[in-house]
Amino acid sequence: MNGDARFTRRRVLELSALGIGLNVLPRATAATPTVTVVPKRTIRSCILVFFYGGPSHLETFDPKPNAPAEVRGEYRTIATAVPGVRVGEHLPRMARVLDRVALVRGVHHPMRNHNSAAAETLTGRTPAGGDQELLSDDPRGIPTLGSAVSFALETRANSLPYVALPYTIYNVVQLPGQTPGLLGGAFDRFQVTGDPNAPDFRIAAFENTTELGDRAALLRGLDRSALPGPVAQAAISRDRAVRLLANPEVRRLFDIHKEPHRVRDRYGRHLLGQSLLLARRLVEGGVNFVTAFDGQYNGQDVNWDSHEKLFSRHRQLIPPADQALSALIEDLGVRGLLDSTLVLALGEFGRTPKINGSAGRDHWPDCYTALLAGGGVMGGAVFGSSDKIGAYPATDPVTSADLAATVFWRFGIDAATEVRDQTARPFRLSEGDPVRAVFGS
Repeated sequence: MNGDARFTRRRVLELSALGIGLNVLPRATAATPTVTVVPKRTIRSCILVFFYGGPSHLETFDPKPNAPAEVRGEYRTIATAVPGVRVGEHLPRMARVLDRVALVRGVHHPMRNHNSAAAETLTGRTPAGGDQELLSDDPRGIPTLGSAVSFALETRANSLPYVALPYTIYNVVQLPGQTPGLLGGAFDRFQVTGDPNAPDFRIAAFENTTELGDRAALLRGLDRSALPGPVAQAAISRDRAVRLLANPEVRRLFDIHKEPHRVRDRYGRHLLGQSLLLARRLVEGGVNFVTAFDGQYNGQDVNWDSHEKLFSRHRQLIPPADQALSALIEDLGVRGLLDSTLVLALGEFGRTPKINGSAGRDHWPDCYTALLAGGGVMGGAVFGSSDKIGAYPATDPVTSADLAATVFWRFGIDAATEVRDQTARPFRLSEGDPVRAVFGS
């Protein structure tokens, strides 16, 4: 192509046929960050475990055994490795590792519907569209945490900075909070779609590298100076993706079949267990951020949204989570990865203090519990508290923005850094304050 080449509609179609997406937004830019106190030891990776649907905090990490029956529910409580701290009876494995965990018991936000609450939790910001049940992703909106981290790390980012697994979450529409938003496609996740527990689990993208390589070679032959910015950026991103997919070291990270049987058994031979094992493999290989989703579909029978028959449903859901999450924490510790990896586990909200007429609990974002492990966390810490029935924070309330700021802080990223999108509109990475009290340094 020569310098006089026109970017015609026909040329758009030709380039699209080569696999160049034209919806890649121009890269956002970061203003000079303010001076902030960073941890003495920053983390290399974060694993976000997201329990979609809203687990009950009253049946898990904030039980109320002395509350009236219509609040305390059917479950007993059990002692943990931390004196004086008790959890629900179906968490025996997590009870044993709670001395490596910090519980944040006063998390709250204003979003009462799944989609808006997920957007709040996964981005650390209240969505501009407000509390809508079917709020969808805004392609120019606030980025998901993993994308924001990979952007802000800049040259410190791994060649594969952000992976999400084992599926994209939908609630009629794609659940908001999973995309890079205004940061553009260059900071999107590498999405794993498939069950790592399946005998034939594989990453389909790794099987088409010959065809992709041919396309990339053709793209490299084009005069990119003659292409508009978004298309040129797309070509660069595609070229980088081809090199990444052809890298045998990257392929090996996803080869979960190499794991010993005893390790796979410890995590649990189920979707969540093998997803968290795959997450461990990824951070061990240097991936900066992994989001592991639990609960793919809408409906209380297939996720944590237990408006009816909560106690029988949570008896099915809690044990796999107990097994997988405790295995992840133990395994990271054994491999010397716990100090450099922060684990954050939570849902988009908790459940109502009072049991409803269908033996369930409804949505409750006014107070619930998040779990932190690794990354410098002081094991056994309990930050904040809820009132006598688990309805509202009694001490030290924490917002979604505070949790997001905590993640940025542990990476050594200034949450006050202003990012400007393609229209020069500024926004801070987070408006919250890190929960510093549960970290040793």
